[in-house]
Amino acid sequence: MAAKKIEIILTIVTVAAVITTTSAQASCSTVIIGLSPCLDYVTGNSTTPSSGCCTQFATVVRSQPQCLCQVINGGSSSLGINLNQTQALALPSACKVETPPISRCIGKIDLQHFLPLF
Repeated sequence: MAAKKIEIILTIVTVAAVITTTSAQASCSTVIIGLSPCLDYVTGNSTTPSSGCCTQFATVVRSQPQCLCQVINGGSSSLGINLNQTQALALPSACKVETPPISRCIGKIDLQHFLPLF
């Protein structure tokens, strides 16, 4: 009987995690699309980010920094964006925007969508 309760609880937790992950991914896709002013810079087509890029980037860092983890972990490729990882990682410095440590993102694929990282 106790094993059955544990199984039910684990099933509920798993379903909730999948629903939350799907919802967060959709939400982050919108945020990633909102970073379109940064495309020239993060794809390597520009050596400096535009002021609009830096403004939008700072807004994302303040409001939804977990979405930046999705970008770093390859989430932009699902949108057909060939991200220059070096340029993307240089964006905070180029825009003079302080971000949480990148170590909070690396290797946290999927979990970043439902665990508070920041």
